[in-house]
Amino acid sequence: MTGFPRHLPPSAAIAARSPHGLPLPPHWPTSASRQRPMQVLLGLAAFIFAALAITATLTISPSMLTHWKVQYATSGGTFLEKLHPATYLTCIALLLTLLRFGNPFEGLVATFARSKTTILYLICWVLLLVQTVMLQRPFTGVVDTFLLPLLLAVVLWQLSPLQRSLLAPLVHGLILLNVMIGYYEYFAGHRIIPLTLGNVLVVGEWRSAALFGHPLVASGVVAAYILALSLNPRIVPSPLVRMPLIALCLGSLMAFGGRTALVTTLGLIALAVGARVFGLMRGGRISLPALIAAILVAFAGLAIVFAALNLGLFDKMLLRFSSDKGSTLARYATWQFLSHFDWWEILFGPSIARANALQNQLGLDYGIENFWIASTVQFGLLHTLMMTAALIGFLVKILRQSAGAAIALVVLMTVIAASSVSFSSKNLQLTQFVILMIVLLPKAPPVPRASTIPQRVVARPQLRVAR
Repeated sequence: MTGFPRHLPPSAAIAARSPHGLPLPPHWPTSASRQRPMQVLLGLAAFIFAALAITATLTISPSMLTHWKVQYATSGGTFLEKLHPATYLTCIALLLTLLRFGNPFEGLVATFARSKTTILYLICWVLLLVQTVMLQRPFTGVVDTFLLPLLLAVVLWQLSPLQRSLLAPLVHGLILLNVMIGYYEYFAGHRIIPLTLGNVLVVGEWRSAALFGHPLVASGVVAAYILALSLNPRIVPSPLVRMPLIALCLGSLMAFGGRTALVTTLGLIALAVGARVFGLMRGGRISLPALIAAILVAFAGLAIVFAALNLGLFDKMLLRFSSDKGSTLARYATWQFLSHFDWWEILFGPSIARANALQNQLGLDYGIENFWIASTVQFGLLHTLMMTAALIGFLVKILRQSAGAAIALVVLMTVIAASSVSFSSKNLQLTQFVILMIVLLPKAPPVPRASTIPQRVVARPQLRVAR
């Protein structure tokens, strides 16, 4: 058998492929049925720190850190305060993962060198970091916003399928906790964590934020969770559990007040339902109990919606569609923002003083509500196009290892990026979407083919690298 090390038997040659079907380097042994105790302990420790990183990402917001007197999103403080706790936890988990394979440097090189999209992403990120330093902008936002998703994705890909399946209940529980806190903040009119934007305390805002720290971040993550539940029933197989969860989370979007997330989610679900109905019209089949359950759920959902509207539970959200307090005008001003710069400034980025002055003059005090325009103002058009290409490659890599429903999450993420500050500011929103796609929407494992060749290979665990 060619293409495999000669010192391995045929059974090892068959096993010398990663779970994603990629050949491993010749000097890296295949997965073992027995591992050394130290390797087991390191793997367990990496799993624990990965779980802690996910918990920190979905619960510790910049507003919470500001409330705890940590100078994360405000001026002052030490350098250690400027990085999110999830970044520290992810780096520890990555180090423990690499230590399982002996030489950490060798494992790091093998992890990134065998993926062209990862190399492209890292190169673009390094150039973005250099551009940030040259423009004298804070560079820690580049670390938390763009580097953390890649590092956490690498850690999660190294976990076994069993370990990733154990992380799924954690993600469910954390999102549902935020949903319940959102309902409490909406009906009680009391925030768990004060809403702040940097040093500014935001008052008079009725929209819930829960532990995500901002209403738009909360609505975006919850909307992605709804799409995952709706388009991939394998996450929660029982309809008696899945449908109430979807209804509960849909109602919370009215409390979080995210119009873009709500409309996009309903539109994508409607497209999925329309495709299913079209398939049935072309001769597709559906079981009678499933059809009856779908009709009952549809009528029950309509009854609940009409009851909530009659009680006036979501009047505040409905008023945002008619009176958005200048949000639409701010978006128009965003498109006019670039006309105040010359081509040299657009290509390579204007000075921070000039950009801030024009931003305040046009009434964009809370940020530029479009990722690409904001990124062009901060880093220039060339770096924006480069980082966009890197993000596309990174997301394509995730989609190849995820279920088909992950495409809907990428569409939602793109719409949110085009209509809000999103990734152009220092936040964890990209990392949160990556967690949902990798943990909740893994690709279904292929059906194993029967083989008469015994596969007994005792060696160190393999490093999982996906292209």
